[in-house]
Amino acid sequence: MKKLINKNNVRAISFSVIAGLGLFSIAAPASADFVAFEIRNTPTINISGAVTEFIIDGGGDKAALGSNDINGSTIGEITSLSIERLDDPSRFGPGTGPNVAPYFNLWITDGAGNFAVVANEPSNGAFQPLYNDGYDLSFADLSDKVAKIYENSSTPWLPNSGIGLTFADLANFVIQAPTIAELTASWGGLGTGAPREIGTNVAYGVNWVFGDTLANYVSGDSGYRVTNANVEAAKVSEPALLALFSLGLVGMTASKRRKIRLFKATQNV
Repeated sequence: MKKLINKNNVRAISFSVIAGLGLFSIAAPASADFVAFEIRNTPTINISGAVTEFIIDGGGDKAALGSNDINGSTIGEITSLSIERLDDPSRFGPGTGPNVAPYFNLWITDGAGNFAVVANEPSNGAFQPLYNDGYDLSFADLSDKVAKIYENSSTPWLPNSGIGLTFADLANFVIQAPTIAELTASWGGLGTGAPREIGTNVAYGVNWVFGDTLANYVSGDSGYRVTNANVEAAKVSEPALLALFSLGLVGMTASKRRKIRLFKATQNV
């Protein structure tokens, strides 16, 4: 009889676990809406319906599309980071920054007040094969690519102090934009090219960036025309987690009731 009690207990727990896994698999991904903003100098941003044009006239001009909608997700949870480019990139030399623009910036944090920007510029040779009239990237695409750290000169809180990293090394770091107050207070290494809105210090966790400190991303009079910027992260929603917890309690309660019934049955034999 003791074996029968244990078997029922295992069945109840197994049911809870299986149901819980189902909740994880059906949880909707967090997705993002993007807004256009100026970072530095005088880039021109033209918006027409779903299409945004970024005209970068000279070195130092910088602008971006940014989103805070997946703040709180980790880099390793990114399932899609995408953007579609509509202008003709062949007007730029093969393999140059403008030919395979834009590049992305992610604000990351350790949760203890430290922030930095992680990026992989598309002029990186290993990154260029991922370009196809824009990008549609997942963490699997990024994991073995070089991850460059910017906007913080003190990085002992990062693996290997931020040197020689890939995105896999940063998989568990949280995507989170600093607050206006944090950016206003500043810290060592935070520069004018950090992805934040000029004049307001509003920042976004995920950014598609146009322009650079140098003149290597100048677009000319005809700008970068893009659409369908999006990012998704596989993250279990709070309702799903609550449902999973509740289901586990139901399973344990059912198991306990079976034990009581079976125990009483043995006493009546």
